Amino acid sequence: MTDWVRNVMCWDRSRTWKWHTTADGGTREGTAHGIGADPPLGVGRAGARRDGPLRPGPRPLAARRRAVLRRHRPGRPLVHRPGPGSHRSPGRHPGPRQRPRDIPHGERSTRHPPPRAGGPRSADDVHRQIKGFTATGAAAPGEAIDFHITVDPPQEFSVDIYRIGHYGGDGACKITTSPRLSGIVQPPPLTADRTVSCHHWWLSWRLQIPTYWSIGAYVAVLTTADGYRSHVPFTVRDNHPADLLLLLPDITWQAYNLYPEDGHTGASLYHAWDETGRLLGEADAATTVSFDRPYAGAGLPLHVGHAYDFIRWAERYGYDLAYADARDLHAGRVDPTRYRGLVFPGHDEYWSTHMRRTVELAREHGTSLVFLSANTMYWQVELGPSPSGVTDRLLTCRKRRGPGKPALWREIDRPEQQLIGIQYAGRVPEPHPMIVRNADHWLWEASGAYEGEEIGGLVAGEADRYFPRTALPEHQDRILLSHSPYQDSEGSTRHQETSLYRAPSGALVFAAGTFAWSPALDRPGHVDTRIQRATANLLDRICKHD
Repeated sequence: MTDWVRNVMCWDRSRTWKWHTTADGGTREGTAHGIGADPPLGVGRAGARRDGPLRPGPRPLAARRRAVLRRHRPGRPLVHRPGPGSHRSPGRHPGPRQRPRDIPHGERSTRHPPPRAGGPRSADDVHRQIKGFTATGAAAPGEAIDFHITVDPPQEFSVDIYRIGHYGGDGACKITTSPRLSGIVQPPPLTADRTVSCHHWWLSWRLQIPTYWSIGAYVAVLTTADGYRSHVPFTVRDNHPADLLLLLPDITWQAYNLYPEDGHTGASLYHAWDETGRLLGEADAATTVSFDRPYAGAGLPLHVGHAYDFIRWAERYGYDLAYADARDLHAGRVDPTRYRGLVFPGHDEYWSTHMRRTVELAREHGTSLVFLSANTMYWQVELGPSPSGVTDRLLTCRKRRGPGKPALWREIDRPEQQLIGIQYAGRVPEPHPMIVRNADHWLWEASGAYEGEEIGGLVAGEADRYFPRTALPEHQDRILLSHSPYQDSEGSTRHQETSLYRAPSGALVFAAGTFAWSPALDRPGHVDTRIQRATANLLDRICKHD
């Protein structure tokens, strides 16, 4: 497994979701430890791109996946054993749709040796050894991604491009490497009313995306000649049909971004620094943040691992995925009604009005919705142009600071429960078991779960529940699939719930109601076969895999 991917997967070794106390007595989420601490080790095969319409009829890998799921016994891990000529991850290439086992192998990259003393080290926001961001959101094969990178001291650097996927357990595959590039020290970030922007940085490298590249989640690994390293995530998307559209929550990622985390300049929608270097709370945080800046620390967003957990699992078992970012949904660059289901794999807290309306219309059209986290669609946001006029580069959320319309969806009489079926209940300081409810429902079929069973550690981070005094969405039928008590930070007993309902259009809407669902699919130390099986039951029904 690629070591930087392994570090992204580190949630917490004790299964405890950590919250750090701030100077003002508030709390902030702890970032994943160790991200970017070691150089890439693992390799996979670069997937090829495929074009063409959906081919009707049975899908060989889907059938093989179902056979694997049927054969497994509860309590034993699901093990993927590729057959002869199988490929490690789905890809795309010209011609009729092919499943992963039919796609020819790409070029194998070279394995790197284990880290040595003086090997690659993680860059930081104080010294800015190497930091970067992309000037665009998701891009399609044939388009370009512009990287803006600062290197201090000036020296040569390189960019390794990885695609996230299963890849035989490696977690990512190195697709290409840039030539040696000349690094410069970019100007300091510009600040205005706590908004930090690097839109004035010079272009460092332009990546022209080949037409044969697979769509998916990518990470650019930036490495200086003297061994410092940082990361830049980006997405490659297209408009070809697929069963499921995976939406990466880049708007929420940016809301939490405290870059530069240097003790005086950085700000997010949660925190900022005062002149003494004290970390301030939400009341003094930014109301507008910019996409034109790197992510803090090692360069990967907080909670990015949740999305990567789902991607690795879904590609391992051959689900037909398309990819897009939340900003693509906001801007109308994707049509959700073309897919059987939309999957929101990670923490997706910040939504614009257009995002919500587009998803509501998709549900009314019959597109199913899968929310694999908690605290979804909590804050209402607006997106605006950068000072240089590029659209959707500024994110604004007024929260409770100053005049203006309320920022919580539930404060404008549009609570999230009216779409999702449950809504945010609170933080979960320590992991608690998920208690299975309605175990005879098809979601739990063949999972081995029984009524009242405890699934350890599955209620963690934050939790949702059903609010009886809040209106429900229109539905044909509705069911709660877990009811799990937990202790909040004040010692009071609260509960978490997992929800599923069928809309009048026939669309299924599932909400996990916990941060821990996606990690249970593929994160080492957190995998649970009952959750894997339940998720497969849900997606197979949405994708109409009989």
